[in-house]
Amino acid sequence: MRNRNLAIALVSAAAAVAASTLIAITPASASANYYLATTEQVSNRVLVWNRNVSWTDANLYWQFTPGTTGGTWQNLSDVKIRATDAHGTIALVAASGGKAAIVDVKAGKKKATTSDILWQATPGGNPHAIERIPGNGSVVVASSNGYLTLYSPTAVSKPSTLAKVQTISLKGAHGVLYDPTHKYLWAIGEGRLVPYSITGSGRSTRLTARNGYISLGTYRNSAGETKPNLGHDLQASYTSKSTLFITHTSGVYSVDTWTFRTTKVSGTTRVKAYVNHSGGERAWVRGDNTGRRTWGSPTVQFFNSAGTATSTKTRSGAEFYKVRVWSTAFE
Repeated sequence: MRNRNLAIALVSAAAAVAASTLIAITPASASANYYLATTEQVSNRVLVWNRNVSWTDANLYWQFTPGTTGGTWQNLSDVKIRATDAHGTIALVAASGGKAAIVDVKAGKKKATTSDILWQATPGGNPHAIERIPGNGSVVVASSNGYLTLYSPTAVSKPSTLAKVQTISLKGAHGVLYDPTHKYLWAIGEGRLVPYSITGSGRSTRLTARNGYISLGTYRNSAGETKPNLGHDLQASYTSKSTLFITHTSGVYSVDTWTFRTTKVSGTTRVKAYVNHSGGERAWVRGDNTGRRTWGSPTVQFFNSAGTATSTKTRSGAEFYKVRVWSTAFE
């Protein structure tokens, strides 16, 4: 994006305040064969189901378990599915306890454990999101305590060579997403959505914030104080390459990546994850503000392309935090 367009876009944004054989590389069509990945924090597993089946263990399509509900692996907070030349389909996972990892998703194998991990690190700081830079092999983790951590390899095909090369301050960092259209990385945190340029290769890879960011606006808290909205989720739209979906304190918004204009999708609060499938269906997880994990919910809510609520999937006793379209595509 050119700097001139970026500057113009920032004015608009401020005024508006928004695989392998296992599965195809592009988003699945809207049918009984589309799958959703969830992070479920009570059992502490990544659970993947067909959208239309009963969400029971018997119907699980794939799962990842670190084998513990405590320590640095507790409270799995993010999962993304990506494609690699060397290892086929991988799952990127992050846990609020402090861990981040690349997991080998072996075709035909329904359950992955820590023995299937290709690389792991402990960036700490309550990791909330993870992303991989294609062709470069670098991995970025967003930690809500206020920073991004960049890990880069000496060999793209060998995740075991990844090492920390950069830490970037971003208050309230909650989401990261690679944008193949503009070829930069988006990150969302407190009060802002920031695009980062990616330069270099190998251990010389670096992220540099571009000249500007999208303001997330403000809200008034219960004490009457004006505070910046805290960004929660950041996801691609599988129906538009120029659109991102974000959630923050005040609701759900779409973002035009060319103009930086934001548009309100919903004023519903506490939406922790929001996805848009290629067939137009949408889904979210909304923190129910009850129980031990007030930020989670046993229910995933579905909507049609017009935003009308249509159906739900509920798993008794579960606490879902993230929901993701099971696809290796970036957009």
